[in-house]
Amino acid sequence: MIRDTSHQDAVIAPRAGHKLKRRTLWIGGAAGIAVLFVALLSTWRSSEASVSGSRLRIAEVTRGTLVRDASVNGRVVAAVSPTLYAKAPATVNLKVAAGDTVKKDQVLAVLESPDLSDALKKEVSNYEQLKAEVERQKILARKQKLLAQKDADTAEIDRLSAQRTLERYQSVGELGIIAKIDFQKAKDAVQSAQIRARHAAEAATLEGDDVALSIKTKANELERARLSMEEAQRRVDELTVRAPVDGFIGTLNVQNRMVVAANAPLMTLVDLSKLEVEIEVPETYVNDLGIGMHAEVTLPSGSATGTLSALSPEVVKNMVLARVRFDGEQPKGLRQSQRVTARLLIEEKPNVLMVARGPFVESEGGRYAYVVRGGIATRTPIQMGATSISAVEILSGLKQGDKVVVAGTDAFNNAKNVSINQ
Repeated sequence: MIRDTSHQDAVIAPRAGHKLKRRTLWIGGAAGIAVLFVALLSTWRSSEASVSGSRLRIAEVTRGTLVRDASVNGRVVAAVSPTLYAKAPATVNLKVAAGDTVKKDQVLAVLESPDLSDALKKEVSNYEQLKAEVERQKILARKQKLLAQKDADTAEIDRLSAQRTLERYQSVGELGIIAKIDFQKAKDAVQSAQIRARHAAEAATLEGDDVALSIKTKANELERARLSMEEAQRRVDELTVRAPVDGFIGTLNVQNRMVVAANAPLMTLVDLSKLEVEIEVPETYVNDLGIGMHAEVTLPSGSATGTLSALSPEVVKNMVLARVRFDGEQPKGLRQSQRVTARLLIEEKPNVLMVARGPFVESEGGRYAYVVRGGIATRTPIQMGATSISAVEILSGLKQGDKVVVAGTDAFNNAKNVSINQ
């Protein structure tokens, strides 16, 4: 039989005061539990609901610079995408296909217009005819000037002859050799010759002015004919459609050998060397937008800065289209119609009271916020100012350092006080 160890055990008497110490610990613990229970009970009675803190997002009210911005969607588009049109009714001969890469001044299509071709031939013929008439007029002008000069020279010769005759009569008239009447006739002849010579010289001058005016008139007619011919030539040259920039053919609006009317669209050329971002801005931001506003574009390869360069004057489906032009060098790897997001920097407000933006802005309409103090979220009236993507301005109702529930208030059901369980 195996003996146990009971005969080896000995009872040890407790020390004096040990029971009192244990009793004191039990009483203190019970009192602490009672205080905690009363506190929790008081908290539960003051709150209308209880929510786990893990379901909430709490942010602190701070003071700083609020960057008022807006997040919008957009797509990459070509800054230059000209549409080429037919300049006259014609038959189209296409030289390219949709998607072809073309260089500047490359022939894209040739238009056949018999009317313009015939008009050019008529203008050329008219110009050549007037050109010949101008040359003929110059010859006639020289002939008329020569005849007028001949008459003037003849009159001058007659005047000189009469003058010499008068001088001979005067030298012998003093001696009484000739009659005085013959001497007077000689003097009259000189005066008559002088008058005829003067008139002939003036007539020659007038004839020169007349022929010069005639030549100038014909020259003006020739110039008008030349301008008309050049205009007809320009219209014929426009029948050859050339690429205004380097790019590729985006859209063909016609088929080969199709007859088109004047000003009919032929094709669209896309220049991929200059790309911009076309963004859709909500109508609520329209009044704050302006040309030159800065923007940040988020791309797969990173981010890039740009400037608002154009703004549509119309609203379509509560959206306004705008264009953002990249600052500096264009980012690489962009593609036509690529979807991107952009952030418009509308305004900067320094030294303002603000808190992180969250769903509470929409759920409470911007009029209330739940401020957390001592584990209780209290519904507090507030007044909000400017808003951005990440923060909102607080005008009144909160102070710096306050803790605000910015997400998860949908479970509060507009309760005045809500207990937050940790």
